[in-house]
Amino acid sequence: MRFVMVPGIGNSDSGHWQSIWQARWGRNASRIKPSSWTEPDLDDWCAAIEREVRGEKDVTLVAHSLGCLAAAHWIATNMQEPICGALLVTPPDRQAHSFPAVASTFVAVDDGPINIPGLIVSSDDDPYCTPDAAREMARHWELPTVSVGALGHLNSESGVGEWIQGQTALRVFLALATR
Repeated sequence: MRFVMVPGIGNSDSGHWQSIWQARWGRNASRIKPSSWTEPDLDDWCAAIEREVRGEKDVTLVAHSLGCLAAAHWIATNMQEPICGALLVTPPDRQAHSFPAVASTFVAVDDGPINIPGLIVSSDDDPYCTPDAAREMARHWELPTVSVGALGHLNSESGVGEWIQGQTALRVFLALATR
């Protein structure tokens, strides 16, 4: 299994669960490399996903925040390479006042179904997405969603460290997706 990390705006720092997981997985994991980390451009991020998965086998996308929107859009509209699935952790609500204005190109994310196995992980007190908005995204994308309780945006500031609960969710998701 190969994992491609799709972080949110500004990338994930060394204390973020994505970076911890990537370091643990070693050569089995990589990260997208868009040129627009701080002023995100949807086309640039989708192209970065495409570059990272091209020619790979058994790829699962592990996305966080704005990266979830890029992953969902790439899967729905641009996916050329087959992938196994996508773990989408705390996608932001594009209609919320908290959505970053600098990420305006992400408002156009395709709302169609994601035709691969996927799982949305949300938090009850995410400042960027209410539980109702997460369920609505899940409905549009035709994916199951699970809440992990009140853990904020599940970023470094949330203090989840290596986020054992997320690792368990990923293992269960992969076991079910590859049956």
